[in-house]
Amino acid sequence: MTGATVALLALPVAATTVQDQCTPEAKTALYKTFTDSRKEDQPKAYEAAKKYLACPAAAEVTPDEQKIIDYLKKWSTAYEEGMKKITFIKVLYTDKNFPEAFKLGKEILAVEPDNLKVLAHLAANGYVAVPKNPQLAAESLEYARKALQLLDSGQNVDDWAPLPNREAAVAYSNFTVGTLTVEKEPANSLKYFIKSAQFETPLKKSPFTYAYIAGAYETGPYAKMSEEYKAKFGGKDETPESKLMLANINQIVERMIDGYARAVALAGTDSQYATQKPLWVESLTTWYKYLHNNSDAGMTEYIAGVLAKPLPPEPTPLTSLPTPPATPASTPTGGAGAPANGNGAAGTTAPAGTTQPATKTSTSVPATPNKPAGAKPATNPDRPRN
Repeated sequence: MTGATVALLALPVAATTVQDQCTPEAKTALYKTFTDSRKEDQPKAYEAAKKYLACPAAAEVTPDEQKIIDYLKKWSTAYEEGMKKITFIKVLYTDKNFPEAFKLGKEILAVEPDNLKVLAHLAANGYVAVPKNPQLAAESLEYARKALQLLDSGQNVDDWAPLPNREAAVAYSNFTVGTLTVEKEPANSLKYFIKSAQFETPLKKSPFTYAYIAGAYETGPYAKMSEEYKAKFGGKDETPESKLMLANINQIVERMIDGYARAVALAGTDSQYATQKPLWVESLTTWYKYLHNNSDAGMTEYIAGVLAKPLPPEPTPLTSLPTPPATPASTPTGGAGAPANGNGAAGTTAPAGTTQPATKTSTSVPATPNKPAGAKPATNPDRPRN
């Protein structure tokens, strides 16, 4: 009974307080606080505006007061949207709370669907966010593709921070699309990985970028062409057509070797790559030996010099066999008669468990190793940073 009496006694006081805040004089004071603070102290101005708007509407609102109400509503909405964008950046880059950041980003994009800055930040962090938040995969891919669409059309923003520049937005958006499509569409993911490595960002110097490229070649075009080769030419006499297809396959193998070599070279002796590097070395050795008569001679030198070369683009399909050298090289012992690369060099022993085409009879191309190391690195490269 005592508690009830206290509550009842408090009601008139609370009601009086609200009425006191909403008298014409109090509202005039709130509006003055708002106008005095809206440039120098926006949080204070916002608080005054919200108190003003919380007052019950008068039975008859004068035209002047209606203008004030409309303006305060418009200003408060703009302030809330602006603060949401500031909060979005903090939650995404400082707190790394990806579910909350994606939620805020989605709310902003509901009002501004072509907000390139928000799209680019979501896209740039997609490949980092998804491994621990797989529910964000579809959204991340959608945002990355939309960001690239706007970027490719030439759109720009005045300030990319925390990203350093437009090029970083392009690189990371491409990388996110690549990582989120490599498992189901490895062949299609290649163009995104290769594009991501064209700009001066940490991605260009990350071994994971090139492990992804090599793995995408291996599980994408190589796997497909290998199966086609076996279906068409397995156990049959060698023909110009089979030689041409093998030459195209070996172009893919050369790209795989290049990618794994770059990953190994960039990994160096850094302990953070201690788990992945042996897998990359294993795959590199397998494919290097395949193109070099089952020998790894020269592989160390190849690794040492690979970063000085530009990253090769996806190979253009050959429509005719490469012209052999003027002086034919001697056929390696146990090698193949079919060309293994673009300069007419002879093929070599295939990886274990497969059969290399004989001099006159085509059987099969090398099968993908049991562990296609690099198709999906165990960890992700560095996240976007200044």
